[in-house]
Amino acid sequence: MGKFEITTRKNGEFQFNLKAGNGQVILTSEGYTTKSNCINGLESVRKNAQDDSKFDRKTAVNGKHYFNLKATNGQVIGSSEMYETAASRDNGIDSVQKNAPTAEILDLS
Repeated sequence: MGKFEITTRKNGEFQFNLKAGNGQVILTSEGYTTKSNCINGLESVRKNAQDDSKFDRKTAVNGKHYFNLKATNGQVIGSSEMYETAASRDNGIDSVQKNAPTAEILDLS
């Protein structure tokens, strides 16, 4: 089962990672100035992960593949790691869609 982990960055901002059941990070948020905004972002991931059109599939200049998950307003609420292939990136999207709705929340901040 997946889990969200809320942590504090060195600059004092809060962020979350969505981890798959195997512990691999599959989505990382931007930094938030407050924990409540971080939790709102996390809940936005839960909601928007079910809508495939909210995933922006990208290719970096180095040829690696990644994705951004966007909220209804178009703002990026989470980004993936870099993947070697488009197929592995798409597997990452599938994992977010599967894990986000029911992932437990661990506050490590």
